[in-house]
Amino acid sequence: MQQSTLHLFLGAFLALATAMTVSLATAATKYTAEFVTVEQIVFIQYLFCSIVMLPFLLRRGTQTFRTDHPWLHLIRGAAGWLCFYTYYLALEKIPLVDASLLRNTAPVCVPVIFLIWKGIRLPLLRWLPVIMGFIGIAVVLKPQGSLISFWHLIGLLSGITLAGSIVTTRTLALTEPTSRIMFYYFAFSALCSLPLAITNWQPMPLFTIPLMAGIGISIWLTMWFYTRAYSYAKATVISPISYSGVLFTGLLGWLFWGQLPAASALVGALLIVSGGIWSVYLGRDKQPVDSSEPGSATIPTPG
Repeated sequence: MQQSTLHLFLGAFLALATAMTVSLATAATKYTAEFVTVEQIVFIQYLFCSIVMLPFLLRRGTQTFRTDHPWLHLIRGAAGWLCFYTYYLALEKIPLVDASLLRNTAPVCVPVIFLIWKGIRLPLLRWLPVIMGFIGIAVVLKPQGSLISFWHLIGLLSGITLAGSIVTTRTLALTEPTSRIMFYYFAFSALCSLPLAITNWQPMPLFTIPLMAGIGISIWLTMWFYTRAYSYAKATVISPISYSGVLFTGLLGWLFWGQLPAASALVGALLIVSGGIWSVYLGRDKQPVDSSEPGSATIPTPG
C-alpha cells in the first residue's frame, strides 16, 4: 500500500474515531445531567483537562506559557466554554440528534464570522453552501410548525460559538504552538465555568464521578484524534466523515432514549451537512494537509 493511500486511510479512521468519541461523550453527558448540574459537568471537565496538561507543559519550562495574545486566548476560551455549555443545556431539552446537528452548523457559520470580525469577503460561489446551511438551520429550528423552539436556539448558539472558537484558533495558530493554545483554552474555560458551577453546585453521586472523568478524557481524545486526522488527510476527506457523528448520536438517542428524528430534522440535516461539506470543498485550496503545525491556519478545534 502506497504511503499516500495509507495516510488517507489513517486520516479517515481517526476522523471516524473522533465522531464516535464525541457521540459517546454526548450520550454520557445527557445521562449524567440527570444527576448533577450541567454547570458542574462543564467545570469539572475543563478542570480535569487543565490539571492533566499542566505537568506536561511545566516540563518544557515557564516560557511555554508566554504569549503575546492573552486576550485572544481569553476570547477563544470563552467561546469554547460557551459552546459546550449551550450544547449540554440543549441536550437536556431536545433530541440528541437535533443538538448534535445544530452544533455541527459551525462550518457554515465560519464565513459569516470571518466577514464580521475580519472583513474577509468571499466569492459569491462560496456563499451558496452557507445559504444552503442556513436554510437547513431554519428547518431544524422549527420542529413543531410555526414556532421556533427556544432550546433549539440554544443548540444553535453552540454551533455559532464553536465557529467563533474555530476562527480564533486559526488566528492563534499562525503564531502559537498547539500545546499553548490547548492549555489556555482549558484554563480559561475552567475559569469561565467556575462562577456558574459554584452557584449551581449540588452533591454528586459517586457513580457519576467516573462518568465525568470520562467526559473530560473524551475532550482530550477528540483533540488528539482530530489533530492527527488532519495531519494525515485534507479537510475535504475529514469533514464529510466528521458529520457521521450526527448519525452515531442519533442512533444512541434512539437506543437509550427512544428518540426518533422528526422529518424536519432529516431535511435540515441533509441541507446542513451538504452545505458544510460543500463549503469545505470550495475552500480546499487554502487548507494545508498538516494542520497540527503551529503556523497552520486550519488547526482543528472540537470546542
